[in-house]
Amino acid sequence: MKPALCLLALLPLAALHAEGPYPVDPASVRQDGVPKGVTTKHSFSGSKIYPGTERTYWLHVPAQYDPSKPACLMVFQDGGGYVSEGGANKIPIVFDNLIAKGEMPVTIGLFVDPGVVPAGNGESQPRFNRSYEYDAFSGDYARFLIEELIPVVAKDYKISDNPDHRAICGASSGAIAAFNVAWQRPDAFRRVYSMIGTYVGLRGADEFPTLVRKTEPKPLRVFLQDGSNDLNIYGGDWWMANQSMERALTFSGYEVNHNWGEGPHSHQHGGAIMPEALRWLWKDFPKPVAVNYDACRSRAKEMLVTGEDWQLVGEGYGFTEGPITTPDGGIFFTDIPKNTIHRVAADGTVSVFLENSRGTNGLAFGPDGRLYGCRAGSGEIVSWDITTKEEKVHAKDIKANDLVVANDGIIYATEPDKKAVWVIRPGEDKVMGTDRCNGVNGVTLTPDQTRVEIADPNGRYVWDACRAKDGSLTNVQPYHHLHLPPADPDPRSRADGLKVTRDGWLLVATAMGVQICDQPGRVNLILPPIPGARFPSNLCFGGTDLKTLYVTAGDKVFKRKTQLTGIKAWEKPVNPPKPGL
Repeated sequence: MKPALCLLALLPLAALHAEGPYPVDPASVRQDGVPKGVTTKHSFSGSKIYPGTERTYWLHVPAQYDPSKPACLMVFQDGGGYVSEGGANKIPIVFDNLIAKGEMPVTIGLFVDPGVVPAGNGESQPRFNRSYEYDAFSGDYARFLIEELIPVVAKDYKISDNPDHRAICGASSGAIAAFNVAWQRPDAFRRVYSMIGTYVGLRGADEFPTLVRKTEPKPLRVFLQDGSNDLNIYGGDWWMANQSMERALTFSGYEVNHNWGEGPHSHQHGGAIMPEALRWLWKDFPKPVAVNYDACRSRAKEMLVTGEDWQLVGEGYGFTEGPITTPDGGIFFTDIPKNTIHRVAADGTVSVFLENSRGTNGLAFGPDGRLYGCRAGSGEIVSWDITTKEEKVHAKDIKANDLVVANDGIIYATEPDKKAVWVIRPGEDKVMGTDRCNGVNGVTLTPDQTRVEIADPNGRYVWDACRAKDGSLTNVQPYHHLHLPPADPDPRSRADGLKVTRDGWLLVATAMGVQICDQPGRVNLILPPIPGARFPSNLCFGGTDLKTLYVTAGDKVFKRKTQLTGIKAWEKPVNPPKPGL
């Protein structure tokens, strides 16, 4: 062996992975004549989202802060590691220099440590909430910042509520927390600096690269940093995971930048390039961060309409459900607690179609032009003439949740308590279609009406059943594979309403939003829940061209234009194109 190689072999591992020194950016050093901001230390307890926790936080208020003008805000997780002027990040110094040079706006720094539940006695450990708060793929930490901590800061300082005026940063688990906050709430944060991010399998963050590819792009600007000698342990490979995140963000058209190095799991590299990252995050301010559909390669580009977002149709209802397309392009929907059925006309006017609906839930139109409904209050399947409101009963002793009426007049209705799908042929009593499903809720037909799709709110599948010539159901199996909220206290899909498009896409209302599946049963695109609204319970297509997607979401109803085309189940079946496999 050559002498140089022998020496290399004898070096300890730490020396082989020695880090730095990195070039020092002038913005990381105190500069003469630059006004110095004020840094203060505080404590916070009494959280309802993380009960029992206590934590420290710091504020850095720049000298240029004017109490009469809203300041921008940047939040740092593991705050104590950023607020020190002697550490790797030196944020007070960097802020003061960049703000003085106009390379970032006047920004208040909020440095937050994770919560700790104090030990019960002197011989026990406290409960360290860091992984629970930071690694969890849920909306709780975003809610903690937005609903609890930031309002406390806003009592003393004027902070902009414009999401383009807010940035967030973290390292390791703090990085997944930072990205997750912006991901969950792009209406509150849109600029992210992620250092040595923990996008691995600790509490579900390993799903992020997949979800970034499948979810409707959000207006976020993201800077990623990592080193090739980062952690590679039981939860995953940090270096590979960060590269997967960068590729996923690029694939979906996000404004993303990165700086890869050779360092280990430390702040040294990320801190050294902190000024570079902040300059890029705040570049072109106050120009808003936008979704770049031109660069997007996901299904969003072919299914959605650029510039078209959700529009409110109506609000103030009890709980909305059962949307169904009318023959003229409007929709009907139900308000279960208030016992009403509403009609949205083609011109957008909302009116009450029927009062005292007796708890009617799901709706459907039949080939006879009548409006069918699941009337839970009386345990019946009924229909109404939409002109005279004359009523007809089609089945009794059935606590149905949803239904669909095929072109041949056969009704399929779900009864959750019995996990049953009932078959109701014209003029006949109901018969069991299947009770094999793990759970039942929404129901629809494929465009060719050869199969019935059945939502299972208790698991992660939409079940599929084949229709025999007499309408009975055969070959029942769990088929469409949905994404679940992995860190939610109730980690079920909560799949509810279903609708199909003319070319075979299946849209499913779930806890994660509207999941759009191809014919082989794979989710291709997710439309996340609308900020400020409950996740969708049901959906349908409306408009004269059947391209406007309507969703019912708690006390609200929304719509948006799409490039998808719905189909009316009561009309002649359509053979969709063969899917790609």
